[in-house]
Amino acid sequence: MTAPADRRLTPATERVALESLRGILERPAYTPGQPMRLAAPLADLCRAPGGARDRQLNFGADLVQLEQAGGWAFVQAAADGYCGWVRAEGLSRQMPAVTHRVTAPATHVYAEPDMKTPESMRLSLGARLSVIAMRDGFARLAQGGWVPAQHISDRAERDPVAVAGRFLGTPYLWGGNSRCGIDCSGLAQAALAACAVPCPGDSDLQEAAFPPADGPIRRNDLLFWPGHVALALDGERMIHATALAMAVIVEPIAQAIARIDAAGQGPFRGARRPSLAVQAPFP
Repeated sequence: MTAPADRRLTPATERVALESLRGILERPAYTPGQPMRLAAPLADLCRAPGGARDRQLNFGADLVQLEQAGGWAFVQAAADGYCGWVRAEGLSRQMPAVTHRVTAPATHVYAEPDMKTPESMRLSLGARLSVIAMRDGFARLAQGGWVPAQHISDRAERDPVAVAGRFLGTPYLWGGNSRCGIDCSGLAQAALAACAVPCPGDSDLQEAAFPPADGPIRRNDLLFWPGHVALALDGERMIHATALAMAVIVEPIAQAIARIDAAGQGPFRGARRPSLAVQAPFP
């Protein structure tokens, strides 16, 4: 038996694999997995317990847990299939129906429906919420706490670039997926996910997932370099999270192509065009 090539998308550790891999991947044990949900505001998805961060998960992410070891859990994210280790303390078996997502760049969870009461969590754009009541302009969460109603929605958005623009000025963070810090592929994924368009987590996977753009670059095309992705605002400008500025910025496309080539980090690999009509489950 041979292992799937990409560890990022392979729900298996050295000890256990998902039951669906029986006969494909040899492991000492197999499991159907335990459905879980992220109850922490944000969690690093690491390639090993306590190891390097590959990506991040936002509050409300649905997961399948394969095993726990030393306070860490190996999981696969339902949204994009990405696998890795998260701190087990941030997981919950409670999975009330998800009704809304955070649409503001960031928001707070308050103790009461009153902005003057203490906040208990800070959530980022894309966090998935289970709202059970509305009162005084706040939404009550099944897990407890209240979120400003104007910061959430139960409907998918239609313009990924408009979503990406809410991250302008966000600090660059390798593997980041939130308003606290984000990288190039995290920005593309967050923008498309808000529009209910399925999108992988890393730039190489994103390039492989979408067809080449037909004709000139246009709004919402994804622009690719080796290890980098940006979103086109139009035929001349793009928005991206870049280590150049250590932030999310807008930059002329021609300038970026020349700059990246001059740094020896090219060449420009072209544009890919996600179909905005392809809808994933929402919220």
